[in-house]
Amino acid sequence: MIEKDARAGAGRNGGVMTFLERFYPDEYLESAYVIDYEALYGQGYRGVIFDIDNTLVPHGAPADERSAALFQRLKQIGFESLLLSNNKEPRVKTFNDEVHSRYIYKAGKPAVRNYVRAMELMGTTPETTMFVGDQLFTDVWGAKKAGIRTWLVKPIHPKEEIQIVLKRQLEKIVLFFYRRAKKRETNGD
Repeated sequence: MIEKDARAGAGRNGGVMTFLERFYPDEYLESAYVIDYEALYGQGYRGVIFDIDNTLVPHGAPADERSAALFQRLKQIGFESLLLSNNKEPRVKTFNDEVHSRYIYKAGKPAVRNYVRAMELMGTTPETTMFVGDQLFTDVWGAKKAGIRTWLVKPIHPKEEIQIVLKRQLEKIVLFFYRRAKKRETNGD
């Protein structure tokens, strides 16, 4: 698949851009807490899939008042929600006990299978589902492969596991090209 994408873009930038674009989020915001969920519901979205760590709370932190209030707000709007995490069940269940959503643990992101399962559990489709997470190579890429619109948010806290710290260095490269592409779109180039 990578080879095909590289050949398809060979005339543009030697395939590099085509390869990187698979990781581009549809939206990139400061926080999951600034998304206008009411407007998105009005646009037909009915389900929200969330990553937990560094998306909703710092890595390993319990649910807080802000995250509990967000899930309450989503329910009032009419959204279905689901937590999709690569963590083990004790971590996910403890967080979920405070926000009262559905969840899938050990999700194997970026594999598509549990994004599809999440939509089945919520009764939504790719067209009516959105994903919110803080990592390009797991969260965003998996959701994009499942056909779901993605919101990348900045990590809440800099303290992370070493494997994530290393991935963040690669993410910086992708985000550089993402920002450049967005700037070109804005300027009409």
